[in-house]
Amino acid sequence: MTYSIVARDGDQWGVAVQSKFLAVGSVVPWAQPHVGAVATQAHANPRYGPRGLELLAVGLDAEQVVARLVDEDEGRDERQLGIVDAAGRTAAWTGPECMDWAGHRTGDGYSAQGNILVGPETVDALAETFEATAGRPLAERLVDCLAAAQAAGGDRRGQQSASLLVVERDGGYAGLSDVLVDLRVDDHPDPIGELRRLYGLHDRLFGRTPRDRWLPVEGALADEVMERLARLGYDSLEAWAGVANLEERVDGNDAIDPVVLTALREKTP
Repeated sequence: MTYSIVARDGDQWGVAVQSKFLAVGSVVPWAQPHVGAVATQAHANPRYGPRGLELLAVGLDAEQVVARLVDEDEGRDERQLGIVDAAGRTAAWTGPECMDWAGHRTGDGYSAQGNILVGPETVDALAETFEATAGRPLAERLVDCLAAAQAAGGDRRGQQSASLLVVERDGGYAGLSDVLVDLRVDDHPDPIGELRRLYGLHDRLFGRTPRDRWLPVEGALADEVMERLARLGYDSLEAWAGVANLEERVDGNDAIDPVVLTALREKTP
């Protein structure tokens, strides 16, 4: 009743999943930076998540962890599992009693898997989209993988929920969290579309524009920024950004992230 992809890209590890199941993000995705990522589904065993990460952390590779988890579980024949380890090695398991169509496909840095699908084309779309989008941010790639899988047929029972989890050491809020992205759509008629919308909001608030693309706040632009801030009742960019939840995109008042400038202009048309 689910399709998912686990992947590593550089120093990031992530999982994206969609299912005709309430709040799939509370069960399937697990990830830890420089350890790996796990997707546990079908007649899911949620303990595969923490146990899998524990085994990866002590040095077992993806194939060894899949073998260990399956061997320890009497319900293995109804389980499905995909793992990517710290080095990007992957492994998967589809139990023989998973409901048709069920299967998986692994490649360099990713494992794609699904069950109760219209056919293998759903998993193929996950894999082929990931392979075709190298060079783009991992979170974007994973959302695109879900969209392509759904377009290829998806879960044959329909859609309900979706989730995106990406981790990076110190890559999250204020550099004090390893969770770069953690978004969940628990119940929605178009969960992947809604997940994409939420990711767009997330990227606007917490994304990173290279510093060399920031604009110097001087001359006419300085006058414009200060005038717009004054209209909103603020005397500094940092003060307004803190209220607008854009503080992660502000660093002093001498230069401005173009995303912040756009938001300020939208706020003061």
